[in-house]
Amino acid sequence: MNNIIENINKILQEIPKNVKLVAVSKTKPIEDIKIAYNAGYKIFGENKVQELVNKYETLPKDIEWHMIGHLQTNKVKYIAPFINLIHAVDSKKLLTEINKQAQKNNRKINCLLQIKIAKEDTKFGLSLNDAQEILENKKEFNNITFSGLMGMATNTNNKEQILNEFDQLSHNFKLFKVKYFANDTNFKELSMGMSNDYKLAISQGSTIIRVGSLIFGERIYNIKNF
Repeated sequence: MNNIIENINKILQEIPKNVKLVAVSKTKPIEDIKIAYNAGYKIFGENKVQELVNKYETLPKDIEWHMIGHLQTNKVKYIAPFINLIHAVDSKKLLTEINKQAQKNNRKINCLLQIKIAKEDTKFGLSLNDAQEILENKKEFNNITFSGLMGMATNTNNKEQILNEFDQLSHNFKLFKVKYFANDTNFKELSMGMSNDYKLAISQGSTIIRVGSLIFGERIYNIKNF
């Protein structure tokens, strides 16, 4: 299983130093994460709450956990005590619940607003207008640290389309930074790019890439989640 370590190192060597690699461990066993952890890698992403909680409880507590999938409001409470970054905040309702649970846990939770850039109806995300409405009223969310934006490109082989979607998100990130966070150094992350398109994402300014299959191999879909 040394190929897990080799895969991580290969990606780290080819991406810029300012880009964070989230090793997407969803559906993968604890043992696979331990291999990476024991080699010194500590940044992992999950997309299901129960799986994330189970892994958090089992694995060392200095792991930096990222929630990268669609998050339901009724499950926020389970990850609020420990989550490092929530990537996919796709509604004001969800943000309000994260703020509430963060307050209960006496902490501020780092969040990215997910902007819908893909052409697919199955992809989640805020419209630009909805995102701006949230940011116009960001003082309501005292226990949220707005860390940046996240987006998922259309699942297509058309590189030009993917580039255009990433470029669009990068452009809006810069506009939001100037308009709402000119003096806030926390708003700095642009999470875009996965195993099949992270190089394109980096070329358009991504600072966080979410890579799973290129590290751990293809996914296993036999884990039940609540």
